[in-house]
Amino acid sequence: MATTLPVPIEFSLPDGWLSAPPDEVGAPRAAFVALHPGSAAGFTANVTISGELRTDGATVAEVAAEAVARLERGLGAVEVGRRNELESAFTQVVRMTVPIDGRPVELVQLQVFLAMPDVRDESRRAVLEIVLSATPAQFEQLVGDFQAFLKTIRPDEGAAR
Repeated sequence: MATTLPVPIEFSLPDGWLSAPPDEVGAPRAAFVALHPGSAAGFTANVTISGELRTDGATVAEVAAEAVARLERGLGAVEVGRRNELESAFTQVVRMTVPIDGRPVELVQLQVFLAMPDVRDESRRAVLEIVLSATPAQFEQLVGDFQAFLKTIRPDEGAAR
């Protein structure tokens, strides 16, 4: 069953991307999924958004390491590439091979983790995980769309009223 985000956000999808129900596309941990139908040659590139409320003091880098550990438990070996830590965000590139329709498919993920403190309770914060998944060729074509998408994500001020 699709999850909900711990904080309301708003964003805009780039042209060519379509939202899809997470449960129907096999992403039950996600609160939001967008597909790029134009990239469907064996794998449809996608963006997922999930998140959780954290009270444990884990850094965003530690949350990112947890995401890699989840992938390793499900897939075995994954390769973590470039990582970048900012004040309340962390990015990492992860490469893996996944079985799709009985054949191995190489995928690249750009994972972005955004921490948003709870203004009412400093011991709590929401951590959003926003991920682009694509084949290497799709990744090169779509990473610009993903970066543009990231720039549109912001708290949904209207939801707090």
